[in-house]
Amino acid sequence: MAKIVPFRAIRPSRDKVSLVASRSYLSYSKEILVEKLENNPYTFLHIINPDYSAEYEVNSYDEKFKLVKEKFNSFIKEGIFQKDNSDSFYIYQKNNEDGNSFIGIIGAASVIDYQNGNIKIHEQTIKKREELFKNYLQTTGFNAEPVLLTYPNHKCIDEIMQRYRQTRAEYEFTTTNKSQHKLWLVNDEKDIQLIERSFSEIENLYIADGHHRFASSSLLAKESKNINNSNTQYCMSYLIAEDQLKIISFNRLLKNLNGLSDEDFLTQIRQKYEIKKVQKALVPTHKYEITLYISKKWYTLIAKEEYVNRTHCVEKLDPAILSNNILAPILGITDLRNDKRLAFIDGTHRLEEIKHKVDSEDFKAAFVLKPISVNQIKEVADKGESMPPKSTYIQPKLRSGMLIYDFED
Repeated sequence: MAKIVPFRAIRPSRDKVSLVASRSYLSYSKEILVEKLENNPYTFLHIINPDYSAEYEVNSYDEKFKLVKEKFNSFIKEGIFQKDNSDSFYIYQKNNEDGNSFIGIIGAASVIDYQNGNIKIHEQTIKKREELFKNYLQTTGFNAEPVLLTYPNHKCIDEIMQRYRQTRAEYEFTTTNKSQHKLWLVNDEKDIQLIERSFSEIENLYIADGHHRFASSSLLAKESKNINNSNTQYCMSYLIAEDQLKIISFNRLLKNLNGLSDEDFLTQIRQKYEIKKVQKALVPTHKYEITLYISKKWYTLIAKEEYVNRTHCVEKLDPAILSNNILAPILGITDLRNDKRLAFIDGTHRLEEIKHKVDSEDFKAAFVLKPISVNQIKEVADKGESMPPKSTYIQPKLRSGMLIYDFED
């Protein structure tokens, strides 16, 4: 049983939401980030980058987190943010320029469900990052980035969302990347109970994106057990049905070939893969297939079955097959997170861009992988395993500052 509850969001006024909500600050180049901070006094980026306008140098995370809280409070005092009068669920729809559309419900997911394994994970987290974000939540008193959770399609939840879509949205705006955003408030008591009951019928939820955020919320909850504040026992989450997820691959770029010539590299690969030269760039489609670009040539590689552990939920995935048969034994790359010879580029970038990165000699070669399926993610999570780093790039990506979860309610 999944416990999902409504909450009183702090959110921008209707007339300013398009100016406030921002992408993750990490997705902006330094130049664009500065431009937005210089020219938009309402952007949420001012809150998460308070040191930009600080009159002194900020030398520690603790100092920065305190400044974040101060800036957040100033937005409330200025009326940019307001708190809803009653607990609500929030239906959020995002339509991307590429035609992909996503709709789901933003609510608060139980940390106990996470701790008990009813909210399942497929990715290992880094303890240092967990602790850092927990300290951020503790100091600032709010969370502005929902965790992305997915669930098996549920008829009643779909019907509720469809019914609200026929009404006027509380928010409706388009951003400069041509994405359209809509948000509806669900504060009718009968609909709230229906949503809560519908999610309680679902046995397990799965984290699609935001493992560190949920892990940090769990740490916060453990440290806040004796405080009379139930808000710390939940994590703001965006829940969408499995068929709404768009899973994109992370492709691999190599800085060098570990001292091998291009031909020697291909010769070693042939021991474990069937190699075929192709005339144009292709996204892999076949089982155990990846694409290689090297020396201005494209190749398809299909792993020989004797080199694939087909019975293990992780080892049979393409990222693991690549690591086990090429990256580790041939190139000596075993630490995917930290080895500087390896870079990642998500599949939203065109193959022509990957080709350019190799042709310009920024990189020596590139591997293109096909996306992993929802069922593969669930199998890994159900068996308590973890995927290799950078196995999936999952959409939708949400904007920060549109809804804020207040721990100090």
